[in-house]
Amino acid sequence: MLNAAQKKHFATFGYLVLRQVFAPTEIDAIRREADAILCRNRAGKAFTGQRRQAMIPFFEYSPLLRTIMEDDRIYQLGVDLLGPDIILNASEGNLHVGDTAWHGGEAKIEPVAHIKIAFYLEKTTRNTGALRLIPGSNAPEYRRRLLPLKAQNDDPSQMPFGVAGADLPCHVVETEPGDLVVFPETTWHAAFGGPPGRSQHAINFMANPTTEAQVAYVRTLYESWNFSLHPVSELIESESPRLRSLVARLVELGFGPPNKTPLFERVLRRQPLLKKTQPVAVEDPVDILIAVAAPL
Repeated sequence: MLNAAQKKHFATFGYLVLRQVFAPTEIDAIRREADAILCRNRAGKAFTGQRRQAMIPFFEYSPLLRTIMEDDRIYQLGVDLLGPDIILNASEGNLHVGDTAWHGGEAKIEPVAHIKIAFYLEKTTRNTGALRLIPGSNAPEYRRRLLPLKAQNDDPSQMPFGVAGADLPCHVVETEPGDLVVFPETTWHAAFGGPPGRSQHAINFMANPTTEAQVAYVRTLYESWNFSLHPVSELIESESPRLRSLVARLVELGFGPPNKTPLFERVLRRQPLLKKTQPVAVEDPVDILIAVAAPL
C-alpha cells in the first residue's frame, strides 16, 4: 500500500518510482512468459529489430502473467491512486526500437483518471532507453506549454525549445529489473538511445466511471479503439474474483472482445512504420504501429 508521501509525490510530479518490487526469480519468470507470447506472435521467428513489436492484450494470455495482474503489489497501486472498483484499460507487451519522442497529455483534464504500471525487464540507463519524465507535466497548464514538442514526432530535428529531444530538462528514471514506474499517459515522457528489442510491458488501470459524463467518455474511447477496454474471456470467465472484477464494469457496459491478433510478420508486410502521435489515453501500441493483439 502506498503511503501519504508517495501519493503526494504522484499527484504533484505525475509519476512514482518503486524499487525492487519484484524479486529476480519473479522477473525471470515474467521474462520467460513475455518472451514466449511475443515469439508466438512472430510465428516462432527471431525478432529482427527493424520495427517495434507491440501487443494488446498481453498479460491476459498467460496464467502466470494473469497472477501478476491481480497481485497486491500491482492491483493495490490502482486502488490507492484511482479509488475502488478499478477497471482494466489494457495490458501491453512491447519490444521497442529506436527513440520514443516526447508525448503526453493535451491541455485539458481527462474525465476519468488512469495509470500505467510499467515493467522494464532489462537494466535501463540514460543512454540505453531509460524512461524520461517531465516532473509536473501531469498538470494541464504545464502540458499546454509542452505541446510544441509534438513537432518532433514528425521531425526529430525540430527544437521548439532550442534543444534536441534528448537534451530537454527532465528526470531520467534509470531502472533495474524488478523496479516499477507508475504514471498516467498525460505526464510527458520519452526514451532515447535504447537498443532494438528493449522491453517495456505494462498494465493500465482506469478509475471506475460513475457519472453519465464519465461513462459517455469511456464509451467513446471503447468505440474508437479495437483492443483497449475490450475484455477477454480469460478474465470474464476467470475463477479469480479479482480478475473478473477488473472487467465486470466493461461487461456491464456491453463492451465486447478485442479484435483478433494479427501475426507480427504479416502486419509488417502490410503496414508502414507510423510515428508516435499524441493524445493522452491513446491506444498506444495500435496508434504507433505494429503487431497489435486481439492494450493503450
